Amino acid sequence: MFLEKDIVQIGERGSDLATVKEQVKYFEDGFPFLHLSKAATVGDGIIRLTDSQITEMLAEFDKNTLEGEIALLKFVPASGAATRMFKSLFGFLQEGKKDKSVDEFFARLREFAFFDDLKTALAADGNNIDTADETTIVSYFLTNKGLGYGELPKGLLKFHNYENRSRTPLEEHLVEGAKYANAGGHVKIHFTVSPEHRDKFEKLVVEVLPSYQSVFGVKYFVSFSEQKSATDTIAVNLDNTPFREKDGSLLFRPAGHGALLDNLSQLDADIIFIKNIDNVVPDRIKEDTITYKKALAGIVLTYQKRIFGYLKKLQQYDSALLNELDSFFRNELCVIPPASFDGLTDEQKKDYFVQKLDRPLRACGMVKNQGEPGGGPFWAQNSDGSSSLQVVESAQVDVDDAEQNKIFKDSTHFNPVDLVCAIKNSKGELYDLKKFRDPLTGFITGKSKDGKDLKAQELPGLWNGAMADWNTLFVEVPLLTFNPVKTVNDLLREQHQ
Repeated sequence: MFLEKDIVQIGERGSDLATVKEQVKYFEDGFPFLHLSKAATVGDGIIRLTDSQITEMLAEFDKNTLEGEIALLKFVPASGAATRMFKSLFGFLQEGKKDKSVDEFFARLREFAFFDDLKTALAADGNNIDTADETTIVSYFLTNKGLGYGELPKGLLKFHNYENRSRTPLEEHLVEGAKYANAGGHVKIHFTVSPEHRDKFEKLVVEVLPSYQSVFGVKYFVSFSEQKSATDTIAVNLDNTPFREKDGSLLFRPAGHGALLDNLSQLDADIIFIKNIDNVVPDRIKEDTITYKKALAGIVLTYQKRIFGYLKKLQQYDSALLNELDSFFRNELCVIPPASFDGLTDEQKKDYFVQKLDRPLRACGMVKNQGEPGGGPFWAQNSDGSSSLQVVESAQVDVDDAEQNKIFKDSTHFNPVDLVCAIKNSKGELYDLKKFRDPLTGFITGKSKDGKDLKAQELPGLWNGAMADWNTLFVEVPLLTFNPVKTVNDLLREQHQ
């Protein structure tokens, strides 16, 4: 199946033949469906904070950050291209197709934060935005003869208008960072970007950082990383043989956001905030976002202290402590031990609790489901026979099974990629995050290349299977904290004006 030159190519990418063969095996066997026990709901897997609890969690967070006891970092996946934002406009430009979204784009063109830039780009070539035909306007908007928005990542597009200037999502994350990822005046933010756009991100940071540092009285430490080629997965033909390029080389494809686990593993911080690049809002409605980010961090810190305390107590345990831990796991960490647990000796139970306590910890914000596609909160069965909280995508569920399909549709909430993570153990050492990934939660998708169909494989999603073996808390957050931009016209919604 693999030639000598293939092995050389695989090695040059930083991978190895065993890993690639394992990927091919997944194509052949498929990934098993995750078995859902029930949907997580408020009071049964999802925490709904009271006003007093929010106040308490904010105080816990502020106490730790003001005393300089913890290192904070904001992690922003930002490598995605904005191409899908402009699907309708590309259709109009290339084929003359026009739908309601295209009509709305032109009718409200002046309301977009990028309007002045587009006007200037047209004028530079002697075009007047008020008299230019629609095809010319879209051409200058999407292509490199003008703004080139069709080839840029979302993080570099103008999203929001302010009195003195417009802001990109990257800048909105700088502002957010100053508000909740500020540890003693230091704000650390890490963006994952694609190699072809990294220089543009770095250039923008150099341009705007002095201004934001002055306004907020902080010092930013902005870093970047790229999705490693070693995490790409091999593509195969429909018969599961390696797909080859025209020159005979193997085709590897980026393996989805699950590949970013490698990037996350390289970061050193006590608390890491994770949020997608496009889920940002103007300053006037940032308050809920800031409040709940701090509250989620306060919850993580509170539970982390309890977990570390239990690990210390387990050095000298008794039956009463084991019973207390059994209740803590079932009722608060929402981990139901396997059926064989009751038959274990006290020493075996102690070892089980140590293993389950000594794991990375995350709090996941959950908004009420408004029909958005993506992962939801569920109780799911694990390979060791236990059940725990998992963020589950539709591709992981056997929707042909009536019972599983009903459970999936019973979900009341949705994960908007709003996470706060603690990735160090009680000794202050970083966990090896790969040890807590479930490799059987990957995805297989259909793609094409050069007119030929192929199958592609994604690694377990960063906030799905890549964190399957973490201690997990689900917390309800306001819907207003979730404002993604999937299409350009989403920028016309009230939340972005």
